[in-house]
Amino acid sequence: MKDQFRNILKRILKQLAKLMIWRARPGIIGITGSVGKTSTKAAVAAVLGSDRHLRFAKKNFNNEIGLPLTILGEWPEIKGLFFWPKVILSATIQIIKSFLAFRRLYPELLILEYAVDKPGDMKYLLSIARPNISIITAIGEIPVHVEFFAGPEELAREKGRLIEFLPVSGFAILNYDDETVMALKDRTRGNVMTFGFGRGADVRITNFTVRSEGLKPLGINFKLEYGGSMVPVKINGVFGKAQGYAAATAACVGLVFGLNLIRISEALKNYQPVEGRMRLIEGQKETYILDDSYNASPLSMHAALDTLLELPGKRKIAVLGDMTEIGSYTLEAHEEIGRLAVGVADILVTVGRAAKSIAESALKNGFKKSNLYEFNDVDEAKKPVESLLKKGDLILVKGSHVMRMNEIVQEIQVLKEFDLQNLGEN
Repeated sequence: MKDQFRNILKRILKQLAKLMIWRARPGIIGITGSVGKTSTKAAVAAVLGSDRHLRFAKKNFNNEIGLPLTILGEWPEIKGLFFWPKVILSATIQIIKSFLAFRRLYPELLILEYAVDKPGDMKYLLSIARPNISIITAIGEIPVHVEFFAGPEELAREKGRLIEFLPVSGFAILNYDDETVMALKDRTRGNVMTFGFGRGADVRITNFTVRSEGLKPLGINFKLEYGGSMVPVKINGVFGKAQGYAAATAACVGLVFGLNLIRISEALKNYQPVEGRMRLIEGQKETYILDDSYNASPLSMHAALDTLLELPGKRKIAVLGDMTEIGSYTLEAHEEIGRLAVGVADILVTVGRAAKSIAESALKNGFKKSNLYEFNDVDEAKKPVESLLKKGDLILVKGSHVMRMNEIVQEIQVLKEFDLQNLGEN
């Protein structure tokens, strides 16, 4: 019964969303990738939001239900008995109004995430909305959601459909540093624009540094180069090279829309980290938490450990949960993260059955057994993690969404969330 209702709902939402796009004719910016979609969405919104009427989902609405939901309106959360009738009625009224010459009320631009969990997902989403600008953030060698595909190459091809259906006048914005992404560039008729740290990227990130005041991380500084010009960028409250990628991607979009680098740099000051994505929070006992708890893949876990390494802290604590949806690569991927944690974390906490392979690998590679703690689930881990904390610690919390690692963050943070607006101009 539940599946039948979902299928009926999918068909209704799809038709309403297609009709809405046909009437309103918005520009569409589509984002896909194994990591970084939501941060990129926020960065693009920061760059374009000052003088464009935008719509983008504040939540992770990126599947066959969430994408049309974003097209049809702004919904803080899916909640309540009458939510779906309300959505359908509201969308119908908007479409009727559009026939009465109120089309101008609809946003000029939509920024949409396109998630791929299984074969055919991208094709379905593109049947609802085809972008004018398509972004592929990163895929990596072992991407998340690979378990339902024959291998990473098949998953990459599915994600590559996002640029395959671009018009000749469209733009494919690609991660220059990701070989899997760049292997897709010949699959588009659109104009290709690249971003990254590597020489040869159209928009290149250089001089990347972390700002801090004592043991308090403040933000990141870097420069963006394009066409022989260069601008400095300073963003408070964000950390890790993944945030540099998000900013560079947004810069590419800004350049497509005719903005210059100076305006883009100014606009990026408004970029704020998304909840659960490398967000700095004040922890108990005068500690700081790197909350990257929303989700995890091998690529994003590696990036998170790199960020933990580069930030200040008397002790570095890595609290790492299972990485799910990677199928036959599960053991290999978790063992690699264990190897990478050695030399980065002073204390390693693993949560979950698969994460035990992180612990075992860390021990094999020289990690001190006395500094290693293993737990079966979040409920078992919360109180012991809290008891570990000491003044000056920096704690990374990361794992796949189903692991509920955000509950560990809630357990160890102070009552008042760290105010990112008051980080200062250091």
